[in-house]
Amino acid sequence: MKKENKFEIVQGLSEILVANPNFYIADISELTVNQANGLRRLCFSKGVSIQVVKNSLIEKAMEQAKIETADFAPVLKGPSAIMFAESSTAPAKLIKEFRATHKNPVLKAAYIEDSLYVGDHMIDTLVSLKSKEELIADVIALLQSPIKNVISGLKASSGEKIAGLVKTLSEKES
Repeated sequence: MKKENKFEIVQGLSEILVANPNFYIADISELTVNQANGLRRLCFSKGVSIQVVKNSLIEKAMEQAKIETADFAPVLKGPSAIMFAESSTAPAKLIKEFRATHKNPVLKAAYIEDSLYVGDHMIDTLVSLKSKEELIADVIALLQSPIKNVISGLKASSGEKIAGLVKTLSEKES
């Protein structure tokens, strides 16, 4: 591969890493051509992009994107494919779905929200991860719960009970 081609690949990959910092690195080397094509079709249908790239080019692209590469050293050995998606869990779900009928791909690592998950045993954890938006929604729902209980309690009470409560509270303050 010519130096210009390598430079273009690193530039393109670096731009993708900056735009979409959540990515997965997997080993798809054990797949047959038909299985690899099936994986690519599944990736396309699920909105996951996949590229087979040399490890040295992945490392250079991560350096350009200002991602710490020291923790990736044990992972960036052997054949690697890098996967990107809008959802941080989509590649994990795709790998798990594909492995229902095949023994590969093997997850090497995932980089999600500045956290590194190393090893194939992390696939179940990655599938169950909630996005930042889902976590914020959960916190808001928890904060709204007590308010909803008070409001529903007030609505369930008749007007006389509420008037009695207000009168009793006003008399206590005097």
